[in-house]
Order: sequence, then C-alpha cells, then structure tokens
Amino acid sequence: MTIEGHSALDEELKFLTSQERPQIIAAIAEAREHGDLKENAEYHAAKDRQGFVEARIKDIEGKLSRAQIIDASTMSGDVVRFGATVTVIDEDTEQEHTYKIVGEDEAEVIHGKVSVTSPIARALISKEIGDVVEIRAPGGLRSLEIIGVIWV
Repeated sequence: MTIEGHSALDEELKFLTSQERPQIIAAIAEAREHGDLKENAEYHAAKDRQGFVEARIKDIEGKLSRAQIIDASTMSGDVVRFGATVTVIDEDTEQEHTYKIVGEDEAEVIHGKVSVTSPIARALISKEIGDVVEIRAPGGLRSLEIIGVIWV
C-alpha cells in the first residue's frame, strides 16, 4: 500500500478506537438503563453498531500489520509499477486520463486512484511510455497509449 493509504487506514483506526468505540459504549450503557433488553431497539442498534466497529477495527489492524508500504516518491523510470501515476490517451476519444495505481483499500476511481488488481492497472503494469494497451471494459475494448509516468 502507499504511504497515503497507510496513513488513511491509521487515521480511521484512531478515530474508531478513540471516538466511535467510547460513543458506542456510552450508548449501550444508556440503553441498558431503559430496562428490558429484549425489546429495547436502542440497545440492539448499539450492539449491532459495536459489532460492525469492532470488526472494522480488527480488519484495519490486520491490514496494517501485514502491509508493505511503498513510497512512490523514491522510485523513478518510465516503466509502470505499483505507486505510479500514469497518464494515458484513449485512442478512440483522444481524451487524456490520469490514474494512480494503489492498493485495493485505497482505490477511488472518481479521484483517479485505481486498484492494482483492477483490469486497467493490470494492463498498465510493466508497460512503459509509448506503449499501447488494450483494456476490456464494460463498454467494449479500449486502447490506451501511455504518455507519462510520474512518481509522486
């Protein structure tokens, strides 16, 4: 994962453990004060939320403990690898697009971040400036020419 992705997961973990978890504990305690737990919707909602948050905390902790962090700013060259920001031109529409190849948890297509396991990233990996790659997309086959690779 990239440094940015690691930082984002770390921030989410801090938020969940320092703010979400205490709020849920307080909500459960308050709901218990209302009496019969079998028919207490607030209690069941808080317990469900607690289960979700605890599962997310464990998921993030596992990912962070196994993460291999890649600092793209220390890399260079014209060959596309994980962490690269790649500029391409769609040969059919002549539109220019920029994609940053990131880990699965960091992907945000709207912001130009594509998962390393996505079809577009798999097609771009190991190619270099000037290469044309073909990608099978839902709308059909697309041909993209790589015009730039930067490491940020």
